[in-house]
Amino acid sequence: MSDIEKGGVEATTPHHTHLNGQSAPAPRPSTIANPATLGLFSFASTTFMLSMYNCHVRDINHPNVVLGMAIFCGGLAQLLAGMWEFPKNNTFGAAAFSSYGAFWMSYATILIPGSGVLASFGTNTKELQSGLGIYLTCWCMVTAFYGIAALGKHWAFVALFGFLTVTYACLAAGEFNNSLNATKAGGVLGVITAFIAYYIGLSELLATEAQPIVRLPLGIIHRKKTN
Repeated sequence: MSDIEKGGVEATTPHHTHLNGQSAPAPRPSTIANPATLGLFSFASTTFMLSMYNCHVRDINHPNVVLGMAIFCGGLAQLLAGMWEFPKNNTFGAAAFSSYGAFWMSYATILIPGSGVLASFGTNTKELQSGLGIYLTCWCMVTAFYGIAALGKHWAFVALFGFLTVTYACLAAGEFNNSLNATKAGGVLGVITAFIAYYIGLSELLATEAQPIVRLPLGIIHRKKTN
């Protein structure tokens, strides 16, 4: 059974090339385990925590508890997943996991008191909010670019990057306009994004099992063949 039928995304990675109209020999099957579940679960868990804080669940107003998760789970673990996607010849997975691993590490650096980033603004909260707004806008654009690439994969990925793009947009608007409602909206969308990532990660995990208890489809995008 193919990886697409299993619910995995391995079949979206090119497995052969064409040279002068000739089909090159198919490469040997990879013996590297699929790192996608690690990357997706790490991303989802950290995103879920921060999004709950952005929703001010249980009157939480400070996101600092997410620091450990941002450094080691969303950051380091996801970065490692991205590095292992490179030898699997999965450019999309390698770039995406590495990028968002770097995002979480950079976000943690901003919040760590010892980094001096927040302290450097002093009482100038307007400048700080503008800086964070531009930071989030940058990641909104990066995510939109990944969303375009996801159009050639599965609907689950389209939903993931679509919701994540809007999440970043809402959080950026919250910073630029000092809007609590926009930030809370970003939190709600972030929670939805996290559960989509959990779903894809579980689909990837089940696809690696010889006899999975269930298979979770990702939604194949059917494209018209051109002559």
